[in-house]
Amino acid sequence: MWWGVGAALLANVLYSVGFVLEKRALRNLPALSTRRPLRILVVLLTSPLWIAGSLALAAGFAAQLVVYRALPIAAAQGIFVSGLVLLLLLSSAVLGEQASGRERYALGGVLVALLMVVASVREGDDVVSSGAPWPLVLVVCVPTLTAGVWLYGRVEQRARKRHRVPTSGIGYGVAVGLLYGVSSLAIKGASSRLTTADLGDAARSLFASPYPYLLLFTAVAGLVMSQAALQRCRASLIVPVCTTVTCLFTAVLGTLTFGETLPDDPLLLTLRVAGTALALSVLLAMPRHDPQP
Repeated sequence: MWWGVGAALLANVLYSVGFVLEKRALRNLPALSTRRPLRILVVLLTSPLWIAGSLALAAGFAAQLVVYRALPIAAAQGIFVSGLVLLLLLSSAVLGEQASGRERYALGGVLVALLMVVASVREGDDVVSSGAPWPLVLVVCVPTLTAGVWLYGRVEQRARKRHRVPTSGIGYGVAVGLLYGVSSLAIKGASSRLTTADLGDAARSLFASPYPYLLLFTAVAGLVMSQAALQRCRASLIVPVCTTVTCLFTAVLGTLTFGETLPDDPLLLTLRVAGTALALSVLLAMPRHDPQP
């Protein structure tokens, strides 16, 4: 169990470093538009710094496979939210982005939420799911993907209006967070298929499921959407919003979809539920708009 916690914390470091490197690289690249997705890919691949950031993110996804083999979904998401702490510190030190008062309060709330969720995990008490019916997974994932793409399009339309109040990126973060929530469920499902020592059997089992195809779609769409949004908005705000939405979506719907149970002990149950609810307050505490320049 504790090596699962260690893998989750390692994933947090990789994600935070990856996002900060990508944001740093995006500052020196031409303006990106989701209307030209192929151009986005071409432009991004010309930046060695952006490639380094994307490799760090890919390593974080690999660490997630280990996490979902060792920890229940709800507990894993509570630990993943702790990555917001390092992200805000790095964005301040490397990118010069300063957090507002409400964002600093939210940072403290994340630390408390992390401690509560980790304290609710008891080795041997939590059962890690070995899989879920893939039709149920599609029923959860397909509407979520549709909602995420639709919301992103709405935010894009509003951003092109004249005399608008500068957006802080909340809408972008929620939309991308929904896509990455689906990706997180797909990673959980893929990890449950990789249980045999025979690589051929494992590959056949994996590609007979919807998980690799969900991962492919969320990887491509998430890349295009997240990089355009990250170029326009502060990493110290859009990434925490995205992370919070992803973790809450995965913790709630992932637990139900994969049939994992919450702790029976009332104290542990209270810690886990309250910690997840406190993480939600991070999203609610974020300002919706940046100050006028």
